[in-house]
Amino acid sequence: MSAVIHSPDQVRFEPLTLARLDALLEVERVAYSHPWTRGNFTDAVAAGYEVQLLMAGDDELIGYFVAMRGVDEVHLLNFTVAPPHQRQGWARILLDALALWARSQRAQWLWLEVRRSNQRARDVYLARGFRTVGERKRYYPADGGDREDAIVMSLAL
Repeated sequence: MSAVIHSPDQVRFEPLTLARLDALLEVERVAYSHPWTRGNFTDAVAAGYEVQLLMAGDDELIGYFVAMRGVDEVHLLNFTVAPPHQRQGWARILLDALALWARSQRAQWLWLEVRRSNQRARDVYLARGFRTVGERKRYYPADGGDREDAIVMSLAL
């Protein structure tokens, strides 16, 4: 897996397919201490959620997002940049694509939860215009059977 993609014109978005699921699951396992399962992703696709992959070349997965449309909002459920591609600006590209899709769905808001301990992700979201609007106590699973609070963030579209 190459770690540097030099230009956004070398990449493309595509929907999650069964052929790409194993690559996505590998990124998910490497990126998170409590990754989503195969069932989580297949259920998301079956439910009609938007699952977009950011790909380079024939098969290099840079990142992905899973989003659920509501009445006038979109809820970001999973947002990941593969560890070898982090800190290269790909999160901004993924978030811009998500916002564009959400606007096409006539959403007025984007919502998400992020682990309290994930300051790097929180900083990315803040830099893209998200605001911290609340918290969910003991929302995420944590090591040792404990739970971690989530910070709730939103972006007006």
